[in-house]
Amino acid sequence: MRKSIDLAGELNVLGMLDKAREIFTELGEAPAVSYVRSNYRLLSKIYHPDLNPNNKEKAEKMQQKINMVAQIINSLADRELIEVIKNGAQKKPRDKWKVLVVEDEFGYQDTLRNIFTMEGFDVRVAIDGDTGYEVYKSFKPDIVLTDVLMPNVSGIELVRRIRGDEPAIKVIYMSGFFGVKRLKKELDDEVALHRYPTLSKPFKVSHLLDVVNEYLEAN
Repeated sequence: MRKSIDLAGELNVLGMLDKAREIFTELGEAPAVSYVRSNYRLLSKIYHPDLNPNNKEKAEKMQQKINMVAQIINSLADRELIEVIKNGAQKKPRDKWKVLVVEDEFGYQDTLRNIFTMEGFDVRVAIDGDTGYEVYKSFKPDIVLTDVLMPNVSGIELVRRIRGDEPAIKVIYMSGFFGVKRLKKELDDEVALHRYPTLSKPFKVSHLLDVVNEYLEAN
């Protein structure tokens, strides 16, 4: 059934399919169907453009996708929805990528949290280097995005601490001040030695996501 195939793909994009399958496996058909029929309403509120002023274009696209999914869900009987949920239910879903953002500017904190959440990442945000290291130890992210210039503990110092625990940690440095003399040589050496990508503020969302995804998927 074409509608079922389309719906499975769209639910997967929205992060609902794996959860529906988990509910189906643990609790049965009725709770899984109830989850799918009700959860898109919550997503519609989360992705409302008015609540995402820093990423309005992306939110509008997601809102359109959610509306389309709602139409398909409402057109299916429960037994058809079960077929969608059961399809591939035994497959183990890939875990979400875990990203730690360390940023002392509140505007960027909120923006990056919203972007990564909407893209399906498991994201944590820390406001400085000291907090970032503590969050790193408990969260164990796949990648760390850190500002360079921060009070007390710079991004470079933070990464050195983390590298003491995990030498292969993936790091992206962000800054609007890559030319600051006191950090330039230190940062240049870091980037050259460990091949860390850098992002100059302000950056486009599309560029940010391209850099992150390519880096995570590289060996």
